[in-house]
Amino acid sequence: QVQLVESGGGLVQAGDSLTLTCTSNGRVFEDYTMGWFRQAPGQEREFVAAISWRGVSVYYAESVKGRFAISRNNVNKTMYLQMNSLKPADTAVYYCARKRNDFRDHAQASAYDYWGQGTQVTVSS
Repeated sequence: QVQLVESGGGLVQAGDSLTLTCTSNGRVFEDYTMGWFRQAPGQEREFVAAISWRGVSVYYAESVKGRFAISRNNVNKTMYLQMNSLKPADTAVYYCARKRNDFRDHAQASAYDYWGQGTQVTVSS
């Protein structure tokens, strides 16, 4: 059973930075594209960013492009989301997830089979 654990969330002010971490206990973490999603109260879970298994390809939602950076360390089985210039609209629970290799669309939540429990990010104005 793959377990993903997020950490690094918190309460920050607009314009601040925060780094989220996702740690996996999976033996084959390095074989999968990994992604970050977020869900605000009353809203659907939305794609934030994804990174290919070797970290060569990265993908971002338009709303975070230029402000967020996704990275991974396959030796440590860890993925990161560096979030800069945070806005109140970034407030949400952030989830990391592992994408199934037989699904192409990295932006669809249904393409991911294992999820962490989430970490809350709150950005005050």
